[in-house]
Amino acid sequence: MNKIRHVLGISGGKDSAALAIYLSEKYPNLDIEYYFCDTGKELDETYILVEKLETVLNKKIVHLKSVGNSPAGTPFDHFLEIFGGYLPSSQARWCTRKLKLEPFEKYVGDDLVVSYVGIRGDEDREAYISHKPNIQSIFPFRRNIWSEDVISKVLNNLNIAPITEIYSKIVASTKLDAGIEIVRKKVTPEFNQDQKLIALLEAGIETFNQLVFEFLKTTDYPLSIVEDYPLLDNTDVLVKDDIFRIMEESGVGLPDYYNPIEFEVNGEKGQYSRTRSGCFFCFFQQKIEWIWLYEQHPDLFNKAMHYEKDGYTWIQGERLEDLIKPVRIKLIKEDQLKRFLQLSNKKSNRLVDILDNGNETGCAACFI
Repeated sequence: MNKIRHVLGISGGKDSAALAIYLSEKYPNLDIEYYFCDTGKELDETYILVEKLETVLNKKIVHLKSVGNSPAGTPFDHFLEIFGGYLPSSQARWCTRKLKLEPFEKYVGDDLVVSYVGIRGDEDREAYISHKPNIQSIFPFRRNIWSEDVISKVLNNLNIAPITEIYSKIVASTKLDAGIEIVRKKVTPEFNQDQKLIALLEAGIETFNQLVFEFLKTTDYPLSIVEDYPLLDNTDVLVKDDIFRIMEESGVGLPDYYNPIEFEVNGEKGQYSRTRSGCFFCFFQQKIEWIWLYEQHPDLFNKAMHYEKDGYTWIQGERLEDLIKPVRIKLIKEDQLKRFLQLSNKKSNRLVDILDNGNETGCAACFI
């Protein structure tokens, strides 16, 4: 295991923090390096969380910055100047590339690396990750811990013969004939890759993990050089409730920006908060979160508004100065109140559950 590096990025959010705690408790023999990509535009609560995690993990979290001293100031401002004031957006996520991925790739260099990603078992997405061949991503919270690129190779119809041979050796002493039949079955429009993956996982998660691991030994993936890997027997599937439990039981707790704050509109009371970590001006924020920023951190909102001076906007088709007009704020809060009342009677009444659509795509959750 000492021939490859194990790394985990701390975003400042709940999922990556919970993953760090989870792995340190369940797999203490994994020598994991923790890092934090500092854009210079994080909320104070993010830095507080990082400090708390260092205490719980009893390990230093390395702070990575894409640039050192720059006349522009922070790393974000440095690249904003280079891009001529062009603000990042969901269509042009230069902030993710320049402030997150590139510092990470520089940090690991050409070493063989396993990168642990905190995508939960109740999320249906792949992370925005590095595609360097020396970096392999693992998703411990999911039933399928392997990345899409690995699965597409394992389940490729061209690999049915070698995969069948590997699977047969693994289950030789058991009665998993049904699993072998699934392995032999071709991927077709009627039986696609996702269906085959689910069928194999249902036949046995540990067996499937062993199959993938043995197949990796025929590739150049980082895990191809190790004799064993402790996560092969991991059958845990962790969802949002588990994340909250881990954070609370560890003593780290949730960042304060998750705490619900009450507002009133039309004589009725609702709540709002922030649902993501990352830069205070993240363009993936919901409009109610922008209102939260305006009312709870007016100084930061004014800074975000100042960035729109060159004509670019954080929200497509709407400037922040228009977003905070009283009539507009009222409409946004009315919409938030409607959602709050509709969903608050469900099983979980945490505000973060109501706001979070379960598919967070902000840069802090892109690949770490």
